[in-house]
Amino acid sequence: MNKIISKLKTGKIIIGMIHVQALPGTPLHKLSLPEIIEIAVKEAEIYQKSGIDAIMLENMHDIPYLNNQAGPEIVAALTAIAAKIKDKIALPCGIQILAGANKAALAVAKACGLEFIRVENFAYAHVADEGFMESCAGELLRYRKLINAEDTAIFTDVKKKHSSHAITSDISIQEAVKTHEFFLSDGIIITGSSTGEKPSLTDLQQTKAATGLPVIAGSGITAENISSYWKHADGFIIGSYFKHQGFWKNELSPERIKALLKLVSKLKTNKTDLI
Repeated sequence: MNKIISKLKTGKIIIGMIHVQALPGTPLHKLSLPEIIEIAVKEAEIYQKSGIDAIMLENMHDIPYLNNQAGPEIVAALTAIAAKIKDKIALPCGIQILAGANKAALAVAKACGLEFIRVENFAYAHVADEGFMESCAGELLRYRKLINAEDTAIFTDVKKKHSSHAITSDISIQEAVKTHEFFLSDGIIITGSSTGEKPSLTDLQQTKAATGLPVIAGSGITAENISSYWKHADGFIIGSYFKHQGFWKNELSPERIKALLKLVSKLKTNKTDLI
């Protein structure tokens, strides 16, 4: 069984984000590729040493993002980064390529042996920062079959952050989740309205009630609020909180990682009186 799916089925997990430095050709690009790789590997090593369950790569610094695509220079750079991390780190690893470059992410995952990808605009259309995004489930799953990447899990955002969902406002989150499951998603991600914003507790509760798939809280989780979300999600993707001052652009803070994982350890042993 896929390692990340196995972890989600046997216990709650924490996924730490690696926001890869701006890649070649993007407006904020400054560092050489070897320097970018070195920073990403260092962050992966910090996460592994902390005892985190899994990590995920994302080209967050490549702003502004292209719509549903990434240039070959981005795909090549992320492949080099992911390959180096998988060579040095034993943790399950995933990737998302912004914005909506889901086939590219799957190709990188296949080439480097990554365990999962994060996918936006899987089912239904929405309007994101980058413009209109159509659903990709049919094309993406056929591509996964074509390249023999069916052992790579696909976790899908429902009513994703940084997006307007007015055109699907008549579809409840439960209905949307059921469609994602029907379209063969491997896990559901629920977020707040933007990076660092916590998800609605009601949305998570309704999602858990609507599906048997793993449910992952995808934004805004902190040491201060994780206990409130603990029983309503199977996994937690954490990026901003693990950075100095809780800001996604900053370097990783080992102290923040340690503090949150200490709380998680107590939650896993039901020592809620100590929190």
